[in-house]
Amino acid sequence: MQIRELTIPDSYEITPQVFGDDRGVFLEWYRFDRLEETIGHSLDLRQANTSMSSRGTLRGIHFADIPPSQAKYVTVTHGAVVDYIVDIRVGSPTFGQWDSVLLDDVDRRAVYLAEGLGHAFVALTDRATVSYLVSSTYAAEREHGVNPLDPDIGLAIPEAAGELLLSEKDTAAPSLAEAANAGLLPTWSQAREFYAQLNAGGTHEGGQGS
Repeated sequence: MQIRELTIPDSYEITPQVFGDDRGVFLEWYRFDRLEETIGHSLDLRQANTSMSSRGTLRGIHFADIPPSQAKYVTVTHGAVVDYIVDIRVGSPTFGQWDSVLLDDVDRRAVYLAEGLGHAFVALTDRATVSYLVSSTYAAEREHGVNPLDPDIGLAIPEAAGELLLSEKDTAAPSLAEAANAGLLPTWSQAREFYAQLNAGGTHEGGQGS
C-alpha cells in the first residue's frame, strides 16, 4: 500500500497492492495502522456509507461543522468516479483550491480527507458505487454544502461524465464566497486545533456527506 499526500494539506491518495489471478482479485483497501502512521491518529470509525450513481451524477461539495466534522476514507467498488477534495478552511494556505483522484474498480485507489475539508465526486460510469468510512455519524443540522459548479472553485469535470445531474440541494448551495460571508465554513485554525486534539488522543463527539 502506497500513501501519497495530495496538494491539499491533510488529504491523501491510497494505492493498494492488487493481487489478481484467473479467479479474480484480492486487495487490502483499508489498513488502520498505515493510515494512523500517516495522519498521527487512528480513524475513529462511526459510520460506513455507500452510494450508487448514474453517469454524470455530481455530488457535493459537502462538509460538516468542526467539531466534530467528518473525516472520510473513500473508495469505489464498481465503476469509476473523479473524487475531489476542496480546501474550504478559511485561512488555509490552499483555501479555495482542490485536488482530485480517479477512483475506479481497476486500480482500486482510495482517498482520505481530514475533518473540515470539502468533498465531491462525479460519476464517469453508470452504477458507479462509492463506499466510504466516516469518523462521525450523520447529523443534518451540522451538514453544509458549497455549489460544486462555483466558477471561483473551478472543478474540472471530465467530458466522460457527460450531462451533469445534481440534486436540488446541491444546485441551491451557496458559492464559496457566500458560504464564507455567512460564517458557514470551518477555519484553518479550528482545523489545526482539532487535528492536534485527535493526535493527542482526543475523541470525536457525535457528527452525511457526499
